[in-house]
Amino acid sequence: MTTHESSQAIPNGSALAAFTAAGIGAFAMGLISLLDAAGVFAVPALYDPAGGVTGRTTLAVLIWLIAWWILHARWRNRDLEAGRMHTIAILLAVGGIVLALPPVWSLFG
Repeated sequence: MTTHESSQAIPNGSALAAFTAAGIGAFAMGLISLLDAAGVFAVPALYDPAGGVTGRTTLAVLIWLIAWWILHARWRNRDLEAGRMHTIAILLAVGGIVLALPPVWSLFG
């Protein structure tokens, strides 16, 4: 009895699209928070008792979903360099966290 193994690698583009889109969404959240705090871009509250965070998070989620959809459509059948994409996603996420910190807002406002 013999087994046949496929020598073709499974493309990693779909997974890296999800990972990179998460970084884009995190960066979007930080940037939206900064722009809202600086008064450059006013995001309306979608649920008044919770405040403006509802509008900011909803907008960031929409950006994340759009980025995921676009990247998945472009990369789903490709094999990409995972290390590079992970680095980009982590840098975007860290940038978003830094931009979401109120002490950073005082530097721009």
